[in-house]
Amino acid sequence: MTSADYTVGDYLLDRLAELRVTEVFGVPGDFNLEFLDYIVAHPTLRWVGNANELNAGYAADGYGRLRGMSAVVTTFGVGELSAANAIAGSYAEHVPVVHIVGAPSKDAQAGHRVVHHSLGDGDFGHFLRAAREFTCSQADLTPATATREIDRVLLDVHEQKLPGYLLLATDVARFPAEPPTTPLIPRTDGSSPRALSLFVEAAEQLIDDKQVTVLADLLVHRLGVVEELDALLKTGNAPYATLMWGKSLLDESLPNYLGIYAGAASEEHVRRAVEDAPALVMAGVQFTDMVSGFFSQNIDEQRTITVGVHESRVAGKVYAPLDMRDALEALTTILARRDTPAPELPDEITPVAATVDDVDGPLSQDVLWDKLSDALTPGNVVLADQGTSFYGLAAHRLPHGVTFIGQPLWASIGYTLPAALGAGVAQPDRRTVLIIGDGAAQLTVQELGSFDREELNPVIVVVNNSGYTIERAIHGEKSYYNDIVEWDWQKIPAAFGIDSAQVFRATTPAELDGAIAAAAADQSRMTLIEAVVPTMDMPPLLTELAQSAAKANADPE
Repeated sequence: MTSADYTVGDYLLDRLAELRVTEVFGVPGDFNLEFLDYIVAHPTLRWVGNANELNAGYAADGYGRLRGMSAVVTTFGVGELSAANAIAGSYAEHVPVVHIVGAPSKDAQAGHRVVHHSLGDGDFGHFLRAAREFTCSQADLTPATATREIDRVLLDVHEQKLPGYLLLATDVARFPAEPPTTPLIPRTDGSSPRALSLFVEAAEQLIDDKQVTVLADLLVHRLGVVEELDALLKTGNAPYATLMWGKSLLDESLPNYLGIYAGAASEEHVRRAVEDAPALVMAGVQFTDMVSGFFSQNIDEQRTITVGVHESRVAGKVYAPLDMRDALEALTTILARRDTPAPELPDEITPVAATVDDVDGPLSQDVLWDKLSDALTPGNVVLADQGTSFYGLAAHRLPHGVTFIGQPLWASIGYTLPAALGAGVAQPDRRTVLIIGDGAAQLTVQELGSFDREELNPVIVVVNNSGYTIERAIHGEKSYYNDIVEWDWQKIPAAFGIDSAQVFRATTPAELDGAIAAAAADQSRMTLIEAVVPTMDMPPLLTELAQSAAKANADPE
């Protein structure tokens, strides 16, 4: 390509490639078709089409969690609004996704023409204004400032770990531009030396010679400071726990790992170790209703050091601006300077495996989660959909090297099926394991065929409990609205063009063992396991949280 042929569209794609994006998700529409030609022609980017825009957004989210940046392309109005749920979820869960919207030409917009996919009122800013509510940065690109605005939005997305929005009119995409001559330079506000010095002084005083416990959450992962947290743990020899949101963030196979902290819903040894800690370091923690036992955490601020994204607190006093990386490194230095006593760990808690009295009897959720967690191997990327899947597996220890993905804050059922596609495309050398309820799977199952097209071979476990069990647990156990149409899951892969899949139906522990063994033995093709469990059989953690949700939603009178 000569410089004379270079366009705004080319510039945008080159900048995405610079940020390690190699695939772009989305759905064709007439306002983005020419831009898709640029993607197809790009030397390092590849187009991954999706069954619908919502799925495309979910796939971009799964990809962004593993790659640190992703992109999705939709058309104006109908396409972008279909993807809006996924983009809002990425915002809630701190996932950097660039949403590129192909729009009518600037001439059509200036003439206030009544064109398709618009509201017919000549106002082409409705959806941009809506996007401002759940993206960190937006731009309606124009020829004069397009390259500068692209850089601004991409840097905002990359640094804030939140979605951004680019409105790209058809004629702007083809407008001539100059290729970038310098790399994108991250803007970092950094830490105030005085704030850091005062933080260190206060943290040293609080820690003194006390035993330190660490509670970590997903913001450590999103901000890219997992290595710094690992260094702190190794130096301090500290017991540690995570919230469900941050599950698999830290090595769960070591004796210092306590388990999952979920407020009053925690296992007792985890709750005591966190809440009674002489000195507690909370890193990247954000309490939400479903990961805190509905805000039942009981943390003494006076014994706590809270490390946030741009500020930290010691015994409630704020030190800012202070980057998370600098704060963690400072704490590591403090712990390294003292003789670290052996941590007073609780008596080792060995999870009691569910008793299988009859291998040919009905399959239970307890047995299902025990067997699935035992079957996971280092390198697996596990996605568990909101409901029994997420809360069933969250309580189990995972092998080191397994990545666990859920969506407990946005909690949009069906998210994980397309997100598993995105995760598989992001890291194709790792085998993806998807665990999803039958009700959730019906929302996004259209994306199943894309796994085959992308030559991905996941293990997909559909938990068939005849409907929305998580909703039944909260309200309406036998209500018609929590029922779903029962599908023949054995025929679903073939219906979506996948003739090579292994398909199993497990109604007993023995049948589940056979299906898991077959999936492990043949990793060259997709394996779908329909695991049939009783309708109201639920993990204990979900039962407790559902009761709390019911109380929170109930009429106080």
